[in-house]
Amino acid sequence: MGSDVLTERAWDSPSTSDPSSTRTTNGAHGLQTASDATLPDPTPIIPYWSAKRHLTCGNASPRSSSARLFPWRGSAPGKLKTANAALVLCLNIDVDPPDIIKTNPCAALECWVNPHSLPSHKALEAIGSNLQHQFEGLSLKIPYKPILDPSYEDLRRFCITLRKQAKDETVCFYYNGHGVPKPTPSGELWCFNRNYTQYIPVSLMEVQTWLGSPGVYIWDCSAAGHLLSNFITFAERRDQDAFTTRGGYADGMQPYMNSLQLAACATHEQLPTCPELPADVFTSCLTSPIDIALRYFIMTHHLPNNITPDMVMQLPGDLKDRRTPLGELNWIFTAITDTIAWTTFPRDVFTRLYRSDLLIASLFRNFLLAERIMKNYHCTPHTYPPLPATNTHQLWAAWDLALDTCLRQLPELLAKAPGSAQQPPNQRGSSGAPNTEKPYQYIPSRFFTDQLTAFEVWISRGGSALTKRGPLSLPLQNGGDRCDTPDVVNGTTSPDADLVPRKPPDQLPIVLQVLLSQPHRLRALILLSQFVDLGPWAVNLVLTIGIFPYISKLLQAAGQDLRPVLIFIWARILAVDPSVQVDLYNTGGFKYFANVLATQEDNELPNSSEHKAMCAFILSAVARDFYNGQMACWRERVFDACSERLEEGDFLLRQWSALCIAQIWDSNDEVKVYGVDRGIQDKLILMLSDDSPEVRSAVLYALSTFMGAAGGKGQGGAGTGTQYQLEERIHFRMEVAVATGATLAVRDDASPMVRKELLVLISCLVREWRGHFVVCAWMYWEEDRRWRAGEPHTHYHHAEEEVTAQALAEWLDGFGDDEGAREENRVLLSSFFTIFVVLMELTIDPYHEVATLAQTVMDYIFALLLASPFAKLNLVPPLPVDHKPAGANGTHSRVSSAQGSPLIQHPPSPSLSRPSNTLRRTSSFANTLRHLAGGIPFPSSDEARAPPSPVPSSLSRSDILVASRPPSPNFNIAQYASPYSRPPTPSRDKERDLASPPVSPTAGTATFLPSHVMEALVEEDMVRLRARRREGAHGRRSAGSGHGHAGGSANGGLSSPCESTFSMDSNVSNVPLGCGTGNGLRDVLPLKSSFFAWCCEYFTEPQMRQTEADEPGSVQYNYQVWRQQRNEQVITETQRQSIIAESSRWDRPVANLHVNSHPLCMAMHAYDPHLVIANDNDMISVWDWTQRKRLNYFCNGNPKGTSITSLHIINQDVGGIIMTGAADGIVRLYRNYDPTMNQGPLQMVSSFRALHELIRVRRGSGLVLDWKQSGGTLLIGGDSRIIRVWDAHTETQVLDLETNCESPVTSITSDQGSSSTFIVGFADGLVKVFDRRLEEEDAIVRSYHDHHSWVQNVKYHPRISGQFLSASLAGEVRLWDLRGSDTAAQAWDLHHAGLSAFDVHSQTGVFAATSALTPANFRHQRLTVHSISDSSPLSTLSLPTGLNAYPSRPPTPHIPRHTSLAFHPMEMLYAVGQPDGSVKITGCKLT
Repeated sequence: MGSDVLTERAWDSPSTSDPSSTRTTNGAHGLQTASDATLPDPTPIIPYWSAKRHLTCGNASPRSSSARLFPWRGSAPGKLKTANAALVLCLNIDVDPPDIIKTNPCAALECWVNPHSLPSHKALEAIGSNLQHQFEGLSLKIPYKPILDPSYEDLRRFCITLRKQAKDETVCFYYNGHGVPKPTPSGELWCFNRNYTQYIPVSLMEVQTWLGSPGVYIWDCSAAGHLLSNFITFAERRDQDAFTTRGGYADGMQPYMNSLQLAACATHEQLPTCPELPADVFTSCLTSPIDIALRYFIMTHHLPNNITPDMVMQLPGDLKDRRTPLGELNWIFTAITDTIAWTTFPRDVFTRLYRSDLLIASLFRNFLLAERIMKNYHCTPHTYPPLPATNTHQLWAAWDLALDTCLRQLPELLAKAPGSAQQPPNQRGSSGAPNTEKPYQYIPSRFFTDQLTAFEVWISRGGSALTKRGPLSLPLQNGGDRCDTPDVVNGTTSPDADLVPRKPPDQLPIVLQVLLSQPHRLRALILLSQFVDLGPWAVNLVLTIGIFPYISKLLQAAGQDLRPVLIFIWARILAVDPSVQVDLYNTGGFKYFANVLATQEDNELPNSSEHKAMCAFILSAVARDFYNGQMACWRERVFDACSERLEEGDFLLRQWSALCIAQIWDSNDEVKVYGVDRGIQDKLILMLSDDSPEVRSAVLYALSTFMGAAGGKGQGGAGTGTQYQLEERIHFRMEVAVATGATLAVRDDASPMVRKELLVLISCLVREWRGHFVVCAWMYWEEDRRWRAGEPHTHYHHAEEEVTAQALAEWLDGFGDDEGAREENRVLLSSFFTIFVVLMELTIDPYHEVATLAQTVMDYIFALLLASPFAKLNLVPPLPVDHKPAGANGTHSRVSSAQGSPLIQHPPSPSLSRPSNTLRRTSSFANTLRHLAGGIPFPSSDEARAPPSPVPSSLSRSDILVASRPPSPNFNIAQYASPYSRPPTPSRDKERDLASPPVSPTAGTATFLPSHVMEALVEEDMVRLRARRREGAHGRRSAGSGHGHAGGSANGGLSSPCESTFSMDSNVSNVPLGCGTGNGLRDVLPLKSSFFAWCCEYFTEPQMRQTEADEPGSVQYNYQVWRQQRNEQVITETQRQSIIAESSRWDRPVANLHVNSHPLCMAMHAYDPHLVIANDNDMISVWDWTQRKRLNYFCNGNPKGTSITSLHIINQDVGGIIMTGAADGIVRLYRNYDPTMNQGPLQMVSSFRALHELIRVRRGSGLVLDWKQSGGTLLIGGDSRIIRVWDAHTETQVLDLETNCESPVTSITSDQGSSSTFIVGFADGLVKVFDRRLEEEDAIVRSYHDHHSWVQNVKYHPRISGQFLSASLAGEVRLWDLRGSDTAAQAWDLHHAGLSAFDVHSQTGVFAATSALTPANFRHQRLTVHSISDSSPLSTLSLPTGLNAYPSRPPTPHIPRHTSLAFHPMEMLYAVGQPDGSVKITGCKLT
């Protein structure tokens, strides 16, 4: 009972619902062992941007091991299924063969019948009848034909008849040659002539010809090895001839070498003649193993009470009833022989012999007993294929113990049943029901209980641990591979990558047998669930053993206690092998999970939300890529149940409810119609504000499949299907509304995984409504050209400004006096334009995968634009592509492409009717079209930033290559897909492409107007919609189709962009124009999402145990414990030093570093000796300042003209992630910056646009960040009139606070405690205090006006709560009290000529400031370290700047200083960066 309690605790623990994590716990790791008490309990630390989604960005792990898992269903070419059997008995009773000399006494029993106790003919019939009954005990479904003492002609006739009846299936041929001579060395067996006067030889060649292939042959005779070896020789010859002459066998016929053989002995051996054993001991072992095992046991063991063979033959019970002694022994024997075979034979041999056919499995299982018994009598049974010896396997001892335990009760059992009659052994398996009066009390064996305990010990005592390859590791044939280790997910190259799972426990097949027993079933299932939780390799092992039929039948059980564990196991099975969806559909097993998902009472199921999420996953796997499964789930109201679960509190349940909806309506028009009628798409759009990034991504995935993306292996397309219940225009508006609503909701999402899914959704809309997007692209092109013309081309300006407005007006005039239609089309085109602008911004997304996918979609639109009639319009002469207006400087404040036109009078959102002003000019249309012409996709050569110029001579070539681009994410999987059919590497084709580039959209001549093209393109989209609706209405798929993906053909024959509905002689429209002139374009849309496969990985990862980092004793755990202890020591030491440091000198030299270029931003790690420096070339270097060694050097990737303006190190307790903020409004995060930790290459964790509304000012601050580790809050300000608050848990913006100030934000600081207030400094000298708990208009609670110049920095008082310091460029430092007046509590005028940098130590009351460089004093800079509580400075240093001339302006326009200064967060140190690239680290003299 105790072990049951331990294993059941996994199902009674609460579920967690932390949206910042991708894992929920089942509570199994809540059990504390004695070893845990010896280790310190680490404080719970939440590392941000460290979840699985940040390491993979929704990309499934490339687990090569999963593809190599062993096929557990059995390989089709060698699969055997027995159809019938011939039982040939050549006994010739009372006549001994001439070559056999029998001993006296001698073995006589044949099939437990003494042939000399009856007349010979009756004895032969009795033996044949008994033999048939014994075989029927192995498998009742097969017809057995006894052939008694046959003549040659009879044998031939029976064999040919058997093959005709079996067709292509297996024939079993049993041969007993005890009454004929031994087989000849040439491979001949013997039968009789009709008069039984002669022995007639029969060649195996003839037998093979009669019986064909495949077959199972049992040779029970002396020298049986002759038959086995010659059969192989003849079979090889036949197969070789067939393949040489005919090229192989006909369909359905297998090679002769696929046949199986069991032989009683070798070529030189003779069968045992021991009188205690039957003469057919080999047959007895194969067909009645329990009887022969009992007899053999009492022959070899001394038991009390003088138990005799006759008593053993009276052992009560029924072989089919596991509650009786005989049935229990049979059950134990099956489990033991299965386990011996499983642990000894190769997996493919085990699957073929023991899991393909019941008769074959029984014969080979019982063969193990024959080998054990007969080897003791100098007789060695053989098989083909040859099998390793098993007669000394350790589990035979367990079998002997089970027999001993049972037989010791035998005298008492027989004494309590005096009236029971002896039952013949051959009829034990076919008797009726056991005696219901219970004449005896049998004590069951503890075999299964003990084996389950052993299995539990293996799991609880290191079963999940990894080991090196060797005899104790999982063999490769089991599917184990190093790719299955957690290091694949983490992308690391740690030594653990060479570790593999341990060898599985021997008790695994026994657990399978225990599932048949009601008393042990729950415990066995719980242990089985803990085993499959170890990984895909464990699931594959369980399936290979043969659990699937049993676990399928258990779905029909009504027990409530089995539901949690069955759900858990089935989730693991489907995650590893999705092909079982067909089995669940055929057996109706999916209804089990549909009922659980629809259950409203949560108290009926422990961990209800998590198990319902598993049910949603199982049902989504049933529906994926399987039309019948989709319709079955729909009929069982799974779709409705998932819709109701979208509002549940558990994020995992919400996530999988959305994914299940996605798979059910994927390419299924009927379900999409059903969903639209119930407004599911609107409900999903409202969920895009969910706190969990996984849920938001799942919702977008569901909307993408609704819009036509492929949820499985198909190509996708066909939009939202037919939607025959909607009018045509309503259908059109719905598709646009879905895409527009999703775009507006998540365009600013901080999670790149969410933005990737948004692009998949947008790509669906682009594919179906490409004409509208071409119109938007043309309008944007005209605006772009107008901007590129600049001032020298003002004579074009007026004409070009009128082009788009006039075209739009003329197009709208085509709707006549219908104001409703005019307004509707204006708004719809505005929605398309909004999406187009967002798509443009995503093409320069800081996360590489997002940008790559967006470039694929955008280049598809550009290619259509080049192929459209817009290219023939001759409006104004085109500009050269390399023209740049003066003063562009890399960025441009964009204006709407339709400014001045009626289009923007009704935008869906004012902020979305134009792209961000931070959108880079390098992504202009001219560059894009030039790249398409030259075969060079995004990013442009300007954006792929070269190393800073000039390149310092100290950089090696490898440094230059590494530093030329920002670090890539861990899984940088997204691939750019060109809209053209040429190869993606334009090596040879580039000259041809450049010789004949695509036509510019404004080149050529035409007699039509832009409004005509707009009308044709828009009408073509509508005709495509009508064709889609018409095809769906008249050509519905049949319900019996297997896969329901319409692919590209679902668009009514208009799937390809080059298939236009218009031609020059078209009668459909009076405007013979269309989009279909782009011959050669490929269908690269819609994009393909890997999010569902990524989510499925959750159910292949361990859930019942702690992660490796949380497992006491693991390397990661020990490292974190060491870090925590080290950090606590640092904190204790610095607290002691901080008191002394307030009155000590701060001029102790510690280290001097020299970095490349100008160090503008610096950050020091609190616990590791790391200094991160960002220079004026946007390069970031990481230094170990104790060793004076540079650890890393990389590019941040922000565009030219911008710079890094903020630098932080987050998650310092557990390691560290570098966070940068640049003037382009983007936040980037990097991990693995310390190569000495062997964590893998430097990687970008995440990146997002933190501020869109950046204002171009002459002197700005760029992007100003403040990170609050305790709450996971990121405050963003800068060249903007708002301060945006981001939540790292949810990766969403929490709120925007108006600054009510025209000046940029220059500094932000927040209290590291639980306070919600923060302080902001501005460029005009203002200092404001914000409280984000208040309403937006009341958020500013205090304002201070003492400063009259740029506030360089604000910092909280390190010791006194409610006080803070501020410093301005004028050299003034002020101390403020939030509870006091609006005037400063204390003031210092440190540098009369101005202040450059200012910082406050976070542990001690000390601040420091450096003087500004002036024309009179630029060669040296004065640094002052001052105590807050003292009026005199602690130290004053004069630092050389290394400048030969006064710099006229700062290194960047966003940082108004020439030097940088940063205190160490903990230690009494500070670092100063000088213009010459030198960094001096100085400390406090504590003694």
